Amino acid sequence: MKIQPNRLDRAYKLRQTEYEDAALRVLRSGQYILGDELKTFENELSAYIGTNHCAGLASGLDALTISLKLLGIGHCDEVIVQANTFIACIMSITKNNATPVFVEPDEYYNLDPTKIEAAITKRTKAILVVHLFGQASDMESIEATAKKHNLYIIEDCAQSAGAGQNKQVTGSFGDIGCFSFFPSKNLGGFGDGGAVTLNDPELAQRFRTYRNYGSNKKYHHETEGGNSRLDELQAALLRIRLRHLNEMTAERKTLCNRYLNEITNKQIIIPKIRKNSETVWHQFVIRTPQRDDLQKHLAENNIETIIHYPIPPHLSKAYKHLGYKEGSFPITEQYANTTLSLPLYIGMTEEEQSYVIDMINKFNK
Repeated sequence: MKIQPNRLDRAYKLRQTEYEDAALRVLRSGQYILGDELKTFENELSAYIGTNHCAGLASGLDALTISLKLLGIGHCDEVIVQANTFIACIMSITKNNATPVFVEPDEYYNLDPTKIEAAITKRTKAILVVHLFGQASDMESIEATAKKHNLYIIEDCAQSAGAGQNKQVTGSFGDIGCFSFFPSKNLGGFGDGGAVTLNDPELAQRFRTYRNYGSNKKYHHETEGGNSRLDELQAALLRIRLRHLNEMTAERKTLCNRYLNEITNKQIIIPKIRKNSETVWHQFVIRTPQRDDLQKHLAENNIETIIHYPIPPHLSKAYKHLGYKEGSFPITEQYANTTLSLPLYIGMTEEEQSYVIDMINKFNK
């Protein structure tokens, strides 16, 4: 038996007819950019998240980058962000000529709200909150700090579609919620795509203008914009995914409850769930000091795993110029050296998961 870390084909085949009907509908329509499918998807996603507006964009990175730009964040400004995140979050800050200010994560792998205050300076303009691995961050505490210091909150919800805290869904807490629809995401499409959710009608219109070369009317350009449009085909397919998102989340919870209950190896640290927090389990991330040996053991038994993320942004070659060194953020670096994401996907069979659990429990180093 060979087990991959993710199987996108299983979710597709589960609702193959729905996806193919939607694709054919778009292909036959003759409308492929900025049409009715996008408008409908935007309305459906904003309703699901609980915001008044949504704008579809070309990628999650664009969602983050354009958000900071339209909030007026740029040169000499600082944005607080957790150190243990995917590098796209940092790129969105530096692409706007702003400075990322790293903060360590908490025991749930999300931004530690107790460490934000010490990172705030006169140049701080925003907090970029990443709901990592499918669990909502401690937004109640983060919102209180942001309000106290008059800071924007941008949420990275790429991994947390449907997750929440105190019955509120991620993407509705801050000024802007940013989504990636990369295929591996819980709310994933069949290519690149992204979106923002928000309540401010004027800011929502600015996103729609910016994404279309700064234009609301053909050849009438109101501002220097860009090209960042979620196309009709992806919008139509994402409508299917969104329609079944709660069902898929329930399946992921069932799978992860098995991992939580049946992984009994004392060398393994299983993930914790924050009180009053709803996780959608984008990843099931375990930790062990013997991570590399465990990954090798699993690979030798035909089980593929992924490390999220082996090189923290502050130690990446891309951001060497920021001057950080090993030891700058010890909790982040410890996570990078010990975490391992187990196979998890829609359509994972009981036999496949039992085999993974059995091989983990047999590991002894």
